[in-house]
Amino acid sequence: MPVFVYRAADRRGQTVDGVMEAPDARAVVERLQRDAYYPIQVAPHAERRGWFSGPLSGRVRQRELLAFTQQLATLFEAGVPLDRALTILEELSSHPRLRIIVSDLLRTVRGGGSLSDALAKHHPRPFSRLYINMVRAGEKGGVLEVALRRLAEFLESRAAFTEALVSALIYPMVVTVVGAGAIVFLLTFVLPRFATIFADLKQTVPLPTQIVLDISAAVREYWWLGAVVAFGLILAWRVWTGTPEGRLAWDRMLLRLPRLGDLRLKVETARFTRTLGTMLKSGVPVMGALAVVGEMMSSEVVARAVARLGESVKRGRTVAASIEEHTPFPALAVHMVRVGEETGRLEEMLLKTAETFENDVRVELKRMVGLVEVGVILLMGVLVAFIVVAMLLAIFSINEIPL
Repeated sequence: MPVFVYRAADRRGQTVDGVMEAPDARAVVERLQRDAYYPIQVAPHAERRGWFSGPLSGRVRQRELLAFTQQLATLFEAGVPLDRALTILEELSSHPRLRIIVSDLLRTVRGGGSLSDALAKHHPRPFSRLYINMVRAGEKGGVLEVALRRLAEFLESRAAFTEALVSALIYPMVVTVVGAGAIVFLLTFVLPRFATIFADLKQTVPLPTQIVLDISAAVREYWWLGAVVAFGLILAWRVWTGTPEGRLAWDRMLLRLPRLGDLRLKVETARFTRTLGTMLKSGVPVMGALAVVGEMMSSEVVARAVARLGESVKRGRTVAASIEEHTPFPALAVHMVRVGEETGRLEEMLLKTAETFENDVRVELKRMVGLVEVGVILLMGVLVAFIVVAMLLAIFSINEIPL
């Protein structure tokens, strides 16, 4: 359903900005009028986005969403009513987009709606189904502050895990970019000057030097062809993985890769167990939690396996037996889930499983990144050394020219 941004005035003449999901602009106008607001401007959200789209532009980052959730949980635990808590958060928010969202949530709550309904109806983008379902479960159980605190802990753990993965990959990426830049600089700026000198001398250059000069000439003359080919391959890959069959085939190929496939499977296992454990601990029913968890998986192979798992649990099988039968998760995860079911501590064991696999991923990723760093440094060093030696051989050969 389309999302519209609007500006309206109340009976006192004060203007308010907000976003609303509706079939068309007329529905937005009618709803504002029913809420005693006078619409000033209503536009599709897509039309207002861009580099200069004003305060309504920009996505709500995960860190901002985490801060919002933590602050809301803290205010609830202190006994502050929901509308008052949202008012305080509206004043504290430094992100224009988030401030507008909080303002719209406050208006819906004051109109008699629940927080979960306001999240689901008005803001499907920053708030995932996981977020909405946990809030709804907390409202039904009368423990919204507990659900918000667990949700904040979940978001914090996920953000820390993601940042750890990104931080581990930054150094090899920087080394690769700097090394590639140095090689391109040598091929396109330094070597052409040597090529001119050698051409003027009309001296036969050594074979390594000739190879380097030919590569330099090819890079300078046909770089655009390489760029076109690279762009075409990336575009073809995006189109192919944009289809369900292509996405499934790509994810299967990734899972079959040595070491990388195991690492990716551990990441998916940690995401599955942490999400499911957090939702179950917040009071979300098992079937509803499994439906949401399937959408949280980044691998299409694992997402389809989780869907089959949900059907198996629906037919009466245990979670552990369904995981063992329908998913590619490691045996350790199956055994820990089975122990959790047998002891009646499934939620705790799921979270323990997530911590175990997250730690394994950090250790394994650190080892792999160390190997990649060494490989990249060696490769760049060999390439640069080959170019330098090729040039030195040509320079030394100049001394052999008869005077």
